[in-house]
Amino acid sequence: MTMTRDHGGGIDAAVATYGGVRANWLDLSTGINPVAYPVPALPDDAWTALPDAGAFNGLNAAARDFWRVPAGAEVLAAPGASALIARIPSLMAPGKVEITAPTYNEHLAAFRAAGWSEGTGGARVIVHPNNPDGRVWDEGDLGDNPLTVIDESFCDVMPGASLVHLAARPGVVVLKSFGKFWGLAGLRLGFAIAAAETIARLSEMIGPWAVSGPALATGAAALRDAAWAETTRARLSADALRLDGLMTRAGARVIGGTDLFRLYDVESAAAWQVRLARAHIWSRVFPYSETYLRLGLPGPGDWTRLESALT
Repeated sequence: MTMTRDHGGGIDAAVATYGGVRANWLDLSTGINPVAYPVPALPDDAWTALPDAGAFNGLNAAARDFWRVPAGAEVLAAPGASALIARIPSLMAPGKVEITAPTYNEHLAAFRAAGWSEGTGGARVIVHPNNPDGRVWDEGDLGDNPLTVIDESFCDVMPGASLVHLAARPGVVVLKSFGKFWGLAGLRLGFAIAAAETIARLSEMIGPWAVSGPALATGAAALRDAAWAETTRARLSADALRLDGLMTRAGARVIGGTDLFRLYDVESAAAWQVRLARAHIWSRVFPYSETYLRLGLPGPGDWTRLESALT
């Protein structure tokens, strides 16, 4: 059975249907921070040399500190969390995988591609907080599986809820995405946090020099910038509330989400998407729901544009 792997983004296709030029579209279909971390000045050898051990060690040390990685767990940087998601099913012989839907569809696609089928008793995957409804899980929800994947791609807006303290347990893999909270999705940087044996196997799967020199340097600088993270969390929280107010006044009902994206119930998600697309604003709809509409946060200069499109 072929699985539809729908995602946010796809502005080129939206332009082909609704016109305009890519640069003038407002993409609210993803959960990427619209105010990205300012990319620091990079040393020349970040571009010209193969990344060496020191650069990887510096990034991993910054990640350990930022996410409070427990003793007994190791950190692996990769070219995006998606690269890790594709390889994690190969950590075990194929069996049954339990993934509570609806959620981010790459997990099920990756397990299916590796020969797994849906069911209980083998692997368990949770997206924490969940995409798209923002469900927050706790330790008691996990059960006792030989392989447990905790995808915390959107958890940096709520670090107190993180389950990273479980990462030293055998078979537990915690995933982190750099592109969402720091707004640098094009950098392609993600992390796995797990016991040393698991990290060693994943490292072999992704091969040497998997992360570019610019990504290593930028990621390390961003993860060490605690003040930026704290200020950003406060802004995102305020903007999420502002978006809820705007959408509620336009007739939508808030279902949930995170401080990086919001999920609404509307009479017809397709009609809302077309309405916004005519104003060159792209939103997210889902193949499994006629009423779910998801919006990311507008940037500082884009609120009036969204409000005009809704009114």
